[in-house]
Amino acid sequence: MKILVEGEKYKLEQLTDIFDDPKFYHQNDNQEGTILSVGYYHSYEKGELIYMLPKVFMAGNGKTVFNIDKDELYNLDKIETFKHKEEYNWIRQISVYFYNSLLEFKRRNKDSTIVQSSLSANLNTNLNDKEYSYLDLLLSFVNFYKKNKNHILFKHIEFRSNQAKKPNWEKTIRKSIPLITQDKKPIYNIFRNKKKIVNTEEELLTYFFSILNKLNTDHNLYLKIDKSYSIIKGSKFELLQKNGLSKLRKIKYRYFNDTLKKMYHLCEIYLSQTDTSSTRKKKEEFISVNNYNLVFEDMIDKLFSDKIEDKKTEDGTTLKHLKYNDDGKIIDHIFDYQSLLDTSDIFYIGDSKYYKSDNTAGKVYKYKQFTYARNVIQYNIDLLNETDLYYTENLRYRDKLTEGYNITPNFFIYGYINDYKNFDDSELIEKGDIVKSFHFNDRLFDRDTLFVHQYKINFLYVLKAYSQFGIQTIEEFRKETKQMFRINFISFFNNEKSKFKLFEYKKEDFKELVNDNFRKLNGKVYFTKEKKLILAKHEEDGSLKDLIDGNFSEYQLE
Repeated sequence: MKILVEGEKYKLEQLTDIFDDPKFYHQNDNQEGTILSVGYYHSYEKGELIYMLPKVFMAGNGKTVFNIDKDELYNLDKIETFKHKEEYNWIRQISVYFYNSLLEFKRRNKDSTIVQSSLSANLNTNLNDKEYSYLDLLLSFVNFYKKNKNHILFKHIEFRSNQAKKPNWEKTIRKSIPLITQDKKPIYNIFRNKKKIVNTEEELLTYFFSILNKLNTDHNLYLKIDKSYSIIKGSKFELLQKNGLSKLRKIKYRYFNDTLKKMYHLCEIYLSQTDTSSTRKKKEEFISVNNYNLVFEDMIDKLFSDKIEDKKTEDGTTLKHLKYNDDGKIIDHIFDYQSLLDTSDIFYIGDSKYYKSDNTAGKVYKYKQFTYARNVIQYNIDLLNETDLYYTENLRYRDKLTEGYNITPNFFIYGYINDYKNFDDSELIEKGDIVKSFHFNDRLFDRDTLFVHQYKINFLYVLKAYSQFGIQTIEEFRKETKQMFRINFISFFNNEKSKFKLFEYKKEDFKELVNDNFRKLNGKVYFTKEKKLILAKHEEDGSLKDLIDGNFSEYQLE
């Protein structure tokens, strides 16, 4: 197994040694190549599994998140600690989740007209939908063995013991150690007799465990195969790969047991792919992405975003049009949840950023995020103007009394890896300062006043969740995350960081106050669903002091 990282440079001789095709890297002038793709690759001729991991696995200064540099990661099988210790099996776990994430992306976007135009350019594979890859087969053999090994071994030993004809029990008992059953009865695996008994299951078991042994040896799987099985190795196994398919099919009629039928099917698929006598033999297989940000965006979107309703404005615009671009890029992650000011709902708008583990978003991306948010606000206002309704009955963006705008929560989310063995904790935490955009610095309830929180999330958790989590687990994650985002925004506005202090109007003449002071209060007040008039005073705004005194009391969001 070789592991490379997207965007990193490697010696050209290293790349030509493992790839049959240069499409996965760009050759530089100095006899180096830069990895362009993220994905999985296997060459049947060279017999090695290759992973091209996303750049999020780089920690900076040429080091990977595994505390080794990229060249050591490339030569992983040559490092003794990685090669011989089972405690380093996490690298195989990463490889499996990573491969499954590519298959899940392919499955989720296969029929999508939104992303289809980008798939031909970005998602490349020579694997058909109903086809096993070499890795699929490897995992199937391992999982089948782990699930059935005790049953297979017991039946194997029991059959051999029961079929013994005229055994020499004196020698058998003296020279063999029996297997003791639950009811304390001995079953002999090795017995002494003059007549050799043919086991009709033995040939299939030999093929299966010979293939399993080959996979175990090639990829250091640490499987313990019982020594009672006959195993074909070396040049004899190469001969089996060449013509074993025809031999296997001759014994197909013998097996009716479900376990043996599955075992036969696995052997048939393996030998079909490795049979060198076949002119149709596939030389290589791969699934790769040239723009992995598409996959990362889809991974985050599956975790965070709610189902989108197909509500159209008069010009035919829907929320889907704002969410997806024609080039396949998902520009935001949207869910509606309780607003910061009252019990109405508001859209929380996020944008996932695909970087190395130590990077954050630049200014250009922050401007883009504000543009996304303004588009969503305008969509909801268009619905309100045309139908006097919002996207949902409880969703409120603009208050008719004050013409103030509800606060729109925005967030960036980055993938990072802190602990390369941790697949089970989201480690979702705030990262960096809150970013603000405005036309008028002192108007909190203005449509152009926007705030963006920044978060980072454990990439390995997202990787596992994308292909392994069920709907219920994802819903639980969403519920906790929505609460967390809202609480963090509220905490920001309830302290001095926001530079705003909130007040609640204590009298009943809301309309008179707003009408008489509309210019002074424009963008600074909002009338909530619970009929509270909330005023937001910026620390540099001295125009509201006389109005606040005697009329307003301090207010905390909750």
